[in-house]
Amino acid sequence: MNGLYALKPWYADRLSGLRRALAARQVSPDTLTAAGVVCAAGAAAALAWLPAPPAALLVAVLLAGRLAFANLDGALARDTGRTTRRGALLNELGDRAADLLVIAGFLPLAPLWLVAAAAFATTLPSWVSLAGTAAGAPRRNGGPVGKTERCLLAVVAAASGWAVPVLAVVAAGSAVTAVVRALWVWRALGQPETAVARERVVATKRAMATERDVASEKPVVRAAEPASSAPRRRPSPSPSPSPSSSPTLGSLPCEHDRSLPLDPGEVSGGITHTRSQSPADRGTRLRGAR
Repeated sequence: MNGLYALKPWYADRLSGLRRALAARQVSPDTLTAAGVVCAAGAAAALAWLPAPPAALLVAVLLAGRLAFANLDGALARDTGRTTRRGALLNELGDRAADLLVIAGFLPLAPLWLVAAAAFATTLPSWVSLAGTAAGAPRRNGGPVGKTERCLLAVVAAASGWAVPVLAVVAAGSAVTAVVRALWVWRALGQPETAVARERVVATKRAMATERDVASEKPVVRAAEPASSAPRRRPSPSPSPSPSSSPTLGSLPCEHDRSLPLDPGEVSGGITHTRSQSPADRGTRLRGAR
């Protein structure tokens, strides 16, 4: 239940041209925060001192400027890289001061106790959101009666003169908004992992995967082998088998068998059996030939 806060992205797009112009002129985000407070003070003065119907236009213009400056200060700081912790603190203080100033414009128009109750109630939603953020939950904005709705109700009061009913709606609606945000933050903190924690885990895993990919693509540099002054030795030839060793069946004559003539043997089964001729065999063959 974000209410009119859901229109913030659309509103930010409408202000993108102005944001670029402010960045080009190097306007400080703190200046925009102060300008928002000044617009809220002007709207409160118009609401308190001007009659009901004519005050509506001026109150509407000034509160529109207050919302625009509240949107621009943080966006400008992010775009220009000037986000600081002091700037975040000043932004929160400026928002609370602007809310209280708008409620102060009802002082001449409503009972003091109602104005005080409304002033206290308008600060509750922001305190709940800040407490949830400090505990680790995401920042929760919007609601049934958030900052945008309160500004719209102030314009309604300036146009109609119904200050007391409008102020009562502001007080009650702000309290309901605080309760809605508190319940949302309570549920978020009760989960094992909040949305922020999950995003951090995913980002960490992606970073680790990227580091592993980069490490795997690095070439492996091997140390150069030191040059040796000693000449390399050639491997010694393997010892030749003894001539007396008998060849196996089906083997071809080797290099060391060429010193002895071979006797063609019998051929059986496609395998030729050969054996070496001894001197006695050669003598026998010569006598048989004679």
